Amino acid sequence: MVMIVSRAQRKIDHINHALSTGQERKHGFEDIRFVHNSLPNTSVDEIDISTKIGELFLSSPIFINAMTGGGGRETEQINGSLAKAAAQTGVAMAVGSQMAAIKNSEEAATYEVVRRCNPDGIILANLGSEATVEQAKRAVEMIDADAFQIHLNVIQELVMPEGDRNFKQALERIERIVKEVGVPVVVKEVGFGMSHETVEKLSNVGVSIVDVSGYGGTNFSKIENERRARHYEFFNSWGITTAASLIEVNNKHPYISTIGSGGIQSAVDAVKALSIGANAVGMAGTLLRVLRDKGMKGLLEELGTVQDEMKIIMAALGCRTVEELKEVPLVISGDTHHWLSSRGIDLNKYGTRTKM
Repeated sequence: MVMIVSRAQRKIDHINHALSTGQERKHGFEDIRFVHNSLPNTSVDEIDISTKIGELFLSSPIFINAMTGGGGRETEQINGSLAKAAAQTGVAMAVGSQMAAIKNSEEAATYEVVRRCNPDGIILANLGSEATVEQAKRAVEMIDADAFQIHLNVIQELVMPEGDRNFKQALERIERIVKEVGVPVVVKEVGFGMSHETVEKLSNVGVSIVDVSGYGGTNFSKIENERRARHYEFFNSWGITTAASLIEVNNKHPYISTIGSGGIQSAVDAVKALSIGANAVGMAGTLLRVLRDKGMKGLLEELGTVQDEMKIIMAALGCRTVEELKEVPLVISGDTHHWLSSRGIDLNKYGTRTKM
């Protein structure tokens, strides 16, 4: 028997399950080690962590990724707090799926609070791949968004008791949105990673920014399985790790801008993601948990600490900019090495890279 719940209640369930289940921490970054630089010739004061994704300039590579969609007053408060933190720390932010407000205008306040609390920041609107061009435009207008994020959540929908079962023509809809929405488009997974074959299809229809959102962070299969009478446990370990996905995509499509997300919890995770090709790094579950446990003050401290520690690590590596991180030598081992070797990717070049 399929249990039917309201969209708002489902969003609250997602938040509660995400906070209770935690993150997998199997993102693959444990398989990546930097080659120590005893003569970095750098100063922390000269480190510049600004970056670009597509046409968007970001003062920081840290990105508050999509977490909460329509869920009434509770999610409105969460989104408002995240937006205030983004404004004070200069980081970009994406809202969760706005389909709730597209279908019910009373939910619009859940999202509009973000622009109200962060009038000058970089904000991304968000809908799934089922969205039409008109719905995408409405989502962008709702929060005066700087870009539009399309999430791909096939596994989540299949596990969700009331989820979609038809994924036909998603690529055609994405192509139309890219051509007509009027702002940069980011296509994002939701925790199962992207293969280079998927990114090739997206690139062929004009997508220039992807968020790989790999396995290793919040596991939406486990979250949705908590809401099922009969679990689809075979999907709980499904996907490509964040590290493997980033390396796949950046080896085969070096001119695509990538956001690395999926289990990012620390400055070390973030710097490793940037060193294997990410242009920015998304954090979601970790920040939501800090907000719940330590409030706004704790969230601001967390974001500030991550950015400060990134500069410390970059100084140790001899890198003054985010782009220079892509040139430092590193060694890849373990399951990540095995996966990428099986996928035909030459990993020796990472160990012999030289920063110019």
